[in-house]
Amino acid sequence: MTTSELTPPQVQDAAEKSGPGGTGRRRLLGAGKQLHAGPVTYVVLAVFALVSLAPLLWTVVAASRTNQRLAETPPPLWIGGNLFKNLESAWEEAGLGTAMLNSTIVAGTITVGTVLFSTLAGFAFAKLRFKFSNVLLLLTIGTMMIPPQLAVVPLYLWMSELGWSNQLQTVILPTLVSAFGTFFMRQYLVQALPSELIEAARVDGASSLRVVWHVVFPAARPAMAVLGLLTFVMAWNDFLWPIIALNQQNPTVQVALNSLGTGYVPDQAVIMAGALLGTLPLLIAFLLFGKQIVGGIMQGAIKG
Repeated sequence: MTTSELTPPQVQDAAEKSGPGGTGRRRLLGAGKQLHAGPVTYVVLAVFALVSLAPLLWTVVAASRTNQRLAETPPPLWIGGNLFKNLESAWEEAGLGTAMLNSTIVAGTITVGTVLFSTLAGFAFAKLRFKFSNVLLLLTIGTMMIPPQLAVVPLYLWMSELGWSNQLQTVILPTLVSAFGTFFMRQYLVQALPSELIEAARVDGASSLRVVWHVVFPAARPAMAVLGLLTFVMAWNDFLWPIIALNQQNPTVQVALNSLGTGYVPDQAVIMAGALLGTLPLLIAFLLFGKQIVGGIMQGAIKG
């Protein structure tokens, strides 16, 4: 019998018998109360927030100044008047129009592919029974231990043989499936998706496709949202493979920003302005979907 099923006299007796000094009673009476943070908690949270925002704030300040002012001591601590001028210079010098479009295509395609394939593979490993499932799962996890730098040369030779040099599919294809995403979705679906629900759908005559669409995807939606955000951020910020596979005529944002550091005396203000432009899409995505992402994390924590 749970506490909610006890009558008021039973609750009082249980509280008095649960521990010395009325500890159990205090726990029962305070179970429904909302916890409030004290002033120290808010101070600590404010400090952590400022430390986390410091790099972004410095990027904005540096992007709004001149190169000469950034070289002076002490450095500027407030926004100057050259922000829009530096943003325009960075946009034109790096060709960020094409780069933004390419990064959107690359990151969006990788995100959709990773979330879709990882969910399907995670569901198979979590709920389906087939031969060598444990071996295949261990092999999948084992690929995470291989440094990606080791695959650069053979991967580049393979893409060259396919005739895809300096094309976006060279960046998209190798990252459409994620071992981390597969393991992440598998661990989530083991707890969040009851096997009885799948069996009930089978009894009702649902095909495998309908089970995935109407049962698996709704149950996995919170984890899919979290994985989608993580994948999009990683794909947008990826630099190593795009700088090898692409050139300045067809770049992603990170490849295009690399051209801003050239010259005898690099203009740090313009470089910071370019970095700010490259970061804005991620900030906008988080502002638009951050509530759903956090809600998905909390829902997954409650289910787990």
